[in-house]
Amino acid sequence: MSNQHNNNGWTRRKFLSATALAGTGALLGRQPQVIAAEPPPETSRIKLVQTFSMCEAPQFVAEELLHDEGFTEVDYVKREGPYDIADVLASGEVDISFHFAARLIVRLDRGDPITILAGGHPGCYELFTARPMRTLRDLKGGTIAIRAVGGPEHVFLVSMAAYVGLDPRKDITWVTHPAPTSIDLLAHGKIDAFMGFPPQPQDLRARKIGHVLVNSNIDRPWSQYYCCMVAAHRPFVQKTPIAAKRALRAILKATDICALQPDNAARFLVDRERTPRYDLMRQVLKDISYTKWRDFDPEDTLRFYALRLYEAGMIKQSPKQIIAQGTDWSFLKELKKELKT
Repeated sequence: MSNQHNNNGWTRRKFLSATALAGTGALLGRQPQVIAAEPPPETSRIKLVQTFSMCEAPQFVAEELLHDEGFTEVDYVKREGPYDIADVLASGEVDISFHFAARLIVRLDRGDPITILAGGHPGCYELFTARPMRTLRDLKGGTIAIRAVGGPEHVFLVSMAAYVGLDPRKDITWVTHPAPTSIDLLAHGKIDAFMGFPPQPQDLRARKIGHVLVNSNIDRPWSQYYCCMVAAHRPFVQKTPIAAKRALRAILKATDICALQPDNAARFLVDRERTPRYDLMRQVLKDISYTKWRDFDPEDTLRFYALRLYEAGMIKQSPKQIIAQGTDWSFLKELKKELKT
């Protein structure tokens, strides 16, 4: 089925099936009474992470949908200071969350109790440069700013460098700065590249800083794999499987809403004070391919990134081992049938 056909189908479905966000949420697919006929979740409380990267919008749009799934307490846990979402997933401080595929692989390689349940969306990050570069190989000998060694930007860039035959340990100089500092350095030509996550790419384009070297939403092979995936604390999945499935269903429905109703979803997030900028939020929702959670094989994403990270020496286990120990696709398979387009 062509992409154009898919897009037309989604438009028809918007008018026929989607309910606008109006304070009480929006439901796509199965009706509330059908959900109510299922066994209730084993726990009435669900914990998600408070930190807000705009590409993770579905887990915040899902707030009311989670209530519809039987969770009377929907908590967004806030942690002070810089941290990795995988930290709070592994510790059990949160039950379920979006997180970057390659970063999850690194943590699974360490043996963290995390289970990946589904793909979320491809293509939220963009690599900017202010130099006359045209390909990733032009980064050889360059300086790239990241927030932290081992952080999401670093892991993704290591994967990308390895894919084009660069040795990220020898061919690239890494410097660590907060994102605003890195953007300023890029604007003044003091670094060669900076990887931005929403809303940074939108902001960089608006300010006409640099140009895009890689846009993972449209450039192959990156656009063919998930950037963010839905992962959970493993004991949460094992001990409360009904709750895990219900939580995943709410998040995937919210992902549909972000795709079908970006205007309403952006307004909902602003009204709930999840983000201050309606214009940026709306643009992010329009830029990211949220419809793709049904389309790609999540195992392909894990194989692709795990192989790159293995080649770069960042993980010790094979892709097969990572997938065997760190995934559970059973809920996704059921929900794809339930939430048919």
